[in-house]
Amino acid sequence: MASRKPARSRGSGRGRATEGNKKKTKAKQPRRSLLAAMRERVRSGFGRQASGVWGVVLIVLGVIVALAYFGLAGPVGSGVITALELLFGVWGYAISPVLVVLGGLLVAASPSTDHRRVALGFAITFLSSLGMFHLMTGAISLADSIDLVKERGGAVGSLIAFPLRRVVGFWGALVILVSVTAPGVLLMTRTTLRDVGRALFRGIGMAWKRLTTRRPRRSRLSVEVRNIDEPRVRLVHSQPEPAAPRSAPPEEPAVVEASSRQSAATPSPVASGYELPPLELLEFGSGAGQSKRALDDTARELEDTLTQHGVNAHLTRIVPGPTVTRYEIELAPGVKVARVTGLSHDIAYALATPDVRILAPIPGKSAIGVEVPNRRRQLITLGDILRSSEAKEPSHPLEVALGMDISGTPSMLNLAELPHVLLAGATGAGKSSCINALVTSILIRTTPEEVRLILVDPKRVELGQYNEVPHLLTRVITNPKKAVDALQWAVREMDRRYDRLAAAAVRDIIGYHEKFDTGQLEEERFDRFPYIAIVVDELNDLMIVAGRAVEDAIVRIAQMARAVGIHLVLATQRPSVDVITGVIKANVPSRLAFSVASQADSRVILDSAGAEKLIGLGDMIVVTARDPKPERIQGAWVSEAEIHGVVDWAKAQRGVEYEQGVFEEAAVQSAESAEFEGEDPDIVRQAIDLVVRSQMGSTSMLQRKLRIGFARAGRVIDILERKGIVGPSEGSKARTVLISPDDLESVYRVDA
Repeated sequence: MASRKPARSRGSGRGRATEGNKKKTKAKQPRRSLLAAMRERVRSGFGRQASGVWGVVLIVLGVIVALAYFGLAGPVGSGVITALELLFGVWGYAISPVLVVLGGLLVAASPSTDHRRVALGFAITFLSSLGMFHLMTGAISLADSIDLVKERGGAVGSLIAFPLRRVVGFWGALVILVSVTAPGVLLMTRTTLRDVGRALFRGIGMAWKRLTTRRPRRSRLSVEVRNIDEPRVRLVHSQPEPAAPRSAPPEEPAVVEASSRQSAATPSPVASGYELPPLELLEFGSGAGQSKRALDDTARELEDTLTQHGVNAHLTRIVPGPTVTRYEIELAPGVKVARVTGLSHDIAYALATPDVRILAPIPGKSAIGVEVPNRRRQLITLGDILRSSEAKEPSHPLEVALGMDISGTPSMLNLAELPHVLLAGATGAGKSSCINALVTSILIRTTPEEVRLILVDPKRVELGQYNEVPHLLTRVITNPKKAVDALQWAVREMDRRYDRLAAAAVRDIIGYHEKFDTGQLEEERFDRFPYIAIVVDELNDLMIVAGRAVEDAIVRIAQMARAVGIHLVLATQRPSVDVITGVIKANVPSRLAFSVASQADSRVILDSAGAEKLIGLGDMIVVTARDPKPERIQGAWVSEAEIHGVVDWAKAQRGVEYEQGVFEEAAVQSAESAEFEGEDPDIVRQAIDLVVRSQMGSTSMLQRKLRIGFARAGRVIDILERKGIVGPSEGSKARTVLISPDDLESVYRVDA
């Protein structure tokens, strides 16, 4: 019993200490200001309408002050006017408008706006400007004359300006007050010094540009009007000199001279006489970027959400993009990354957005990225990408425009470096638009001597507009069986090209072209074969019709065709394992993942989650063999009118010349297959040779010699019976051979 008493005494001591802390806490609570308590009561009572209530109160006070200056507010108004004149002097007249403006902001602003910061900015700006006014009107003290103080900045202005002037002089006080006014203005407008500097430099640059281009613009404008009715074709023939495409925005067409306009519309001629389509056939994008205020509001809400959930983190960078904005967050030491990744739904709820994508961490950075969809999306067109400086640098024929990344930088994609790419996503996610952008980029940037195309469109409506284009090796293929024949032709063409590379003693198509162009290869033996891009718009249909044959052809091309310039672009709207098989995934390393319905589909495409967070309409995640780090891209859009313009231009330059051998050998093989009833012709010929030379029509013998199964051997024997080589079945005995070894040559001639 004695040993338990100290424990009870310690417990009672802790209880007394806890009660003492509670009393201290309760004693501290009434110390809150009356205004803060009133604000809390109004907020709890009115909820989301609390800001509106405070706004109405301020507007009413402003109206009463205004009425008081006209003598319409009674004795209370007279007292208010006397107090305002004493406190603020002539600046008392500004109190009424300030109250009305503040009240209007509270009524019109959203509930999530930080009203205290705006009110603080108003107060700082008003008091510092009041002190400046009193300083510049004499800085009279209250002891000198109350009446003179009322005629200037009032008692408040005197208490601010007079001590400052006595301590640091007139100019020092002026500098201090100006430096205090600036933060108040920044708080009111919710901007930063960096934004002010950027706006200032931008304004100076625009003013300088207008001053330097004012005179030339008038003369160029008259030339523009004079040439506006000339047709494009006449304009091309009148100016044969090649020139780079125009890169000026359409808002200022008068800045471009007439000569540069003609040369911009003129395609660059090549040695073969083929002229590339001009970039004027493509339109500019529309839509402005995100406002700085909206980005700051979202960033503040994001930080508040993390704080409310107990995550100690701070925002380091905002990266606005055309579709989403990335907010980069750094965690405090000791905070786990998993605490942020588990808050994706809470963050989406707080920001009032359908979903957010969290990169934890951002590859190459010690930060977490929160990608939030923009409320206003920016339309990125193919013309925007191809007019950029990034599109002018590459010279490879297979360099195509992809879109714009999350930081607003145009993105180009080299199909030769991929070397094969798989596009997958749900219906309407933007796969066909991406394919149209890739094909149109090839038509604009290359000639038929550089790149040839094989387009497979089982849907019959997406790629049919490219028919009769000189870049095509065959008409747009809509029959899945013919698509299999085209893939098998590509395999044979790959083997032929490898024979040419071996004979030329080079490793790849680049070295082969260099030798051919420098005259080191004989034109009688060698040909300058172009790059070939095989585009399949819907892989699922091909896999249903002839899955094994399609898979074998794709695997052979993907494994070996890179060195000879044959590249695959495969698209499917069904990202399942029976379409995107493991063999295809292993040999097609580059992926373009569009929006999908589930995380499982995303893992089939990318081997990781993330595609289910995309928002569609061209929003994609790009993973290439050269850069396996996932990158979010907004795909470029090209309209049907632009496609028709580019296709018509290409048709006018040259007629189409289809490759006749794409389907001819397939037709021969199909005839042989019909002759041998679908069996392999080589197997049947070997069986004929064995049976005739051994004079024994035995199924088991064919099994052993040809190493085939019993069922197939029986089928081959039946074919030989229908050809008249062996007789009918005689039970378990071997069949009679009707052809002698001397007549074997005649059988071969008939088969041939």
